[in-house]
Amino acid sequence: MSIAVGSILEGVVTGITKFGAFIELPGGVTGLVHISEVADAYVKDVNEYLKESDRVSVKVINVDAQGKIGLSIKQAHPDYQQQQTRNKRPNRASQASFEDKLAKFLKESEERQIEAKRNTESKRGGRGSSRY
Repeated sequence: MSIAVGSILEGVVTGITKFGAFIELPGGVTGLVHISEVADAYVKDVNEYLKESDRVSVKVINVDAQGKIGLSIKQAHPDYQQQQTRNKRPNRASQASFEDKLAKFLKESEERQIEAKRNTESKRGGRGSSRY
């Protein structure tokens, strides 16, 4: 069976490592699901999501020159593309220009410096400064 990039296949987990899981695909070929492609959430340990002999749906995301197959479990879900486009749209509130962000930073920085000067000037006298 030919493995084409973009196709969604059923496979069986044959091995789990700290960096991902090996999946046996139809035709006896094996591919790797990298830890970053296991789930949408942060994955610290693949064993929390997969166990050997689990049946999973995977999407073929790349096939390199040596024939190594890169797979994704999270991209195999039908609603994955919708999630991606939703995440790529920036929030209007966060679309401030660089100049606006820089001006805000400089203003806040100056205010902090003035406040710090006030605090150090009021503390300079110490206990012995008003001796007379």
